[in-house]
Amino acid sequence: MLSHEQIWTAIDRLAERHGFSASGLARRAGLDATSFNRSKRIGPDGRKRWPSTESIAKVLAATGASLDDFLHLVDSGQAPARTMVPLIGLTQAGSGRLFTEEGIPTGGPGWDEIEFPDLGGDHAFALEVQGDSMLPLYRDGDVLIVAPNAGIRKGDRIVARLTNGEVLAKELRRRTARTIELASLNPDHEDRMVPLADVAWMARVMWVRQ
Repeated sequence: MLSHEQIWTAIDRLAERHGFSASGLARRAGLDATSFNRSKRIGPDGRKRWPSTESIAKVLAATGASLDDFLHLVDSGQAPARTMVPLIGLTQAGSGRLFTEEGIPTGGPGWDEIEFPDLGGDHAFALEVQGDSMLPLYRDGDVLIVAPNAGIRKGDRIVARLTNGEVLAKELRRRTARTIELASLNPDHEDRMVPLADVAWMARVMWVRQ
């Protein structure tokens, strides 16, 4: 599992490799120039702040680095261990028998596996994007690594399975005691307001393999 310090160290080393400061790398990736400032890595309350997966994806795209390149820049200087992650198509994920009530993969028939760096987080699984409903952010064939036990905050990319079997991959815009408001990743598709009672489970998108 990569620690908070290792993730930020990898970002700093990636910036240095390409001749940028941390703020310069953020600007190159189309982010706010202060996104990677050291002062923002720990909150006022002392809680650790992690870079979002979307920020890291933009940095990799801006520098031409792969996920494996990024993972080689961690503190230890060694690539982290790899593990087998359960994989299924996004469309097939609507079948209830493939998950527990908490959104944990049951494994068995219907599931495949892919090898992926061990980023920590029990019960992580992979969903393969099918079709163009999530363009331009995610394309057909991209693999989303999601973690059902990860905390979810406003602005996170999430996958939600509804009690009727529908599976949604969107951005969490707002959450109240009774509903969640989900922003579509594709401008051609509508945003959704979903009662929490209709949500079987939600899982945060941690990484994208493209």
